[in-house]
Amino acid sequence: MGSGCLKVTKYFLFLFNLLFFILGAVILGFGIWILVDKNSFISVLQTSSNLLKTGAYILVGVGSVTMLMGFLGCIGAVNEIRCLLGLYFTCLLLILIAQIAAGLLIFLNQNTLKDEMSRIVGNLIQNYDPYDEANRNVENAWDYVQRQLSCCGWTGPENWENNTVLLDNNQTFPCSCMENPEKDEGFCNLAIPANATIQDQPIRQQGCMKGVEGWFKENLGIIFGVCAGVAVIELLGMVLSCCLWKNVHTEDYTKVPKY
Repeated sequence: MGSGCLKVTKYFLFLFNLLFFILGAVILGFGIWILVDKNSFISVLQTSSNLLKTGAYILVGVGSVTMLMGFLGCIGAVNEIRCLLGLYFTCLLLILIAQIAAGLLIFLNQNTLKDEMSRIVGNLIQNYDPYDEANRNVENAWDYVQRQLSCCGWTGPENWENNTVLLDNNQTFPCSCMENPEKDEGFCNLAIPANATIQDQPIRQQGCMKGVEGWFKENLGIIFGVCAGVAVIELLGMVLSCCLWKNVHTEDYTKVPKY
């Protein structure tokens, strides 16, 4: 009876570690996606701030460690190696504590992150210059955001009044603010009276802030969902590894695979 329970625990632990390995690969993929994405608001933030890059590297690190722990857990479970099971339990506990701390940190600093995002976009709009090749990638990314979300500016098109290139020309706006522009990037002439107000101009009147916030909430929901799934599997893995560790009484190092 005891031997049967031990085998069931062992193979359940192997299954959970296999899932753990896969979810670690998903977290790793999210981190890589943030680093290589060049066609969304992610590109705007990571070019203008080191915070997102740091977060992406953390995701890559956590995903890699998670995959390694899943691999070690599989070996420890199948071969009943107590030292690996103990190491696996300890690493799982540390990773779980780190995930909870990171989640609380993000939750408690939501307003700070929002202000940082507004600052980054405000600086981008103010310094937007289609003739400056040095920042062409981030400006193209912002044009892409305005086209995809059908918006203009951060809180509204009036934000573009702060742009250094447009200060003396209210008949020109970014092409990405218009419904049917003559081109996708850079500035386009509006061909309207010089005394026309922003509301009279043929540009989108909705700012991008709400759309970007919704986009972030949607994607962060997926990330946090994956992290929550990993946390549940971590807890189950910790319980099963602890049970298996207690029931494996002999340490036989000949079980360690040799490569």
